[in-house]
Amino acid sequence: MQLLYFAWVRERIGTGAETLAPPADVATVGDLLDWLATRSPGHAAALADRSAIRVAIDQDFVAIEAPIAGAGEIAIFPPVTGG
Repeated sequence: MQLLYFAWVRERIGTGAETLAPPADVATVGDLLDWLATRSPGHAAALADRSAIRVAIDQDFVAIEAPIAGAGEIAIFPPVTGG
């Protein structure tokens, strides 16, 4: 699956995108964030505060318990505000 990172999430991880195949036991967005946080210190720093993270699967906002099976693209970013 394609993972996209935006804003300070991208800066902390050090890349804007990765193509990864999570292990079979990674079934939900929460599982994915937990697994990603183990990949590097940058991932851990970016994903430490889950209240500051939003996730979209195939361009639709989802909750932390949403399943990731069949996802082509998962975007991880801070909350967006208008102005």
